[in-house]
Amino acid sequence: MPSIPGSSPRTPDVQVGPLDLAARVDDALAVQALAFGLSEEEVGVRRHIVLRHNLQRGCRALGATTADGRLVGFVYGLPNDRVHWWSTVVEPYLRVTGDDGWLDDSFVITELHVHPAFQARGIGRALITTLTDGAGQPRSILSAIDTESPARRMYRSLGYADLARQVHFPSAPTPYAVMGAPLPLRRPGTAGSGAGGI
Repeated sequence: MPSIPGSSPRTPDVQVGPLDLAARVDDALAVQALAFGLSEEEVGVRRHIVLRHNLQRGCRALGATTADGRLVGFVYGLPNDRVHWWSTVVEPYLRVTGDDGWLDDSFVITELHVHPAFQARGIGRALITTLTDGAGQPRSILSAIDTESPARRMYRSLGYADLARQVHFPSAPTPYAVMGAPLPLRRPGTAGSGAGGI
């Protein structure tokens, strides 16, 4: 994969590249479980969801791996479709703010997680910028827990802005924010970029 300015991790022994999500779904979910605090039951549910997403047209995944092949981070996403479950949940919230047009012609970041021991090294930034650089859409959307966190600061530094807050997903105990950004995402040194991130 070619080097992209501003999208390489600050850890030289970690490489970002294509990920066979179906083959490494258990490795990816092990990272997500640690990063996100998932129970075994939640991991089982998400496994089916990830595998279903992986079959969607345009789904793309990247992994961050160490020299010995250990997966320490991953991201995947796909072109958004209003009939997808996620869109049907967030659409009423975006309609209230007048931002439901973001659901069209957008690349949605479905999951982005980095192993806690490898966070704050630019891996999350490298994963999301590299993935969205290959998107055919002019903008990107995602949802993140609606609290101040390193992840939310990183998203803002990349150009994502809040489109709707206090979004409630069924069975999720905490509210989320929906964020959107024009593509390509901002790089370090461009207007409005800042520090932070996963």
